[in-house]
Amino acid sequence: MPNQKDLKRIVRARMEKTGESYTAARLQLVRKKEENFAELAGMSDASVKKATGRNWSQWVRLLDAEKSAEKPHREIAKYISSIGTPDWWTQMVTVGYERIRGLRDRGQRRGGGYEANKSRTFAVPVEKLFDAFAKPRTRSKWLPGVKVRTSRPNKTMRLTIDDALVMVGFFSKGEKKSSVAIQHTKLADKAAAAKMKEWWGERFDALAGLLK
Repeated sequence: MPNQKDLKRIVRARMEKTGESYTAARLQLVRKKEENFAELAGMSDASVKKATGRNWSQWVRLLDAEKSAEKPHREIAKYISSIGTPDWWTQMVTVGYERIRGLRDRGQRRGGGYEANKSRTFAVPVEKLFDAFAKPRTRSKWLPGVKVRTSRPNKTMRLTIDDALVMVGFFSKGEKKSSVAIQHTKLADKAAAAKMKEWWGERFDALAGLLK
């Protein structure tokens, strides 16, 4: 990312090109930088700010001040959790920051393995969506052969699929709408991650049919 001198030079170049004032040119460049943060992280500013109280630019400044780019994943997550970030979002912010700082590619874990991420919104209360995962009889109708390791009602869940760990987050979006997001880890490569992401899309389609 550009330092202060670089930023001033880029702002002045934009001023010459667009005729904008210094303030207007700088504002547009800052907005573009923040959009790039969201793109690199793979999650919008609005989503992360609503859940954590900070947008990506604010998180990057905070974590850079802690020299987090020099630390392992677990230490970054521990710090983020220590300042009151919800469990699911602790991991999302950690992964997003690592992507922004080039410590991992999209879908890649710090250790070199890959993961698949998928989310879906359903027109049901979060309690009903959670039950579709938690209740064995219901789960077997759309997600057979999967075991629940741990769960927090209507909040988070950990599943086991073969040797892989799947982390699940549940989010209420009102009385009649909720969403679920999964992170399927321990995948061998990008192709395996893409295949698993497609599989989860199919499973969510089956779940949508069940919930109607």
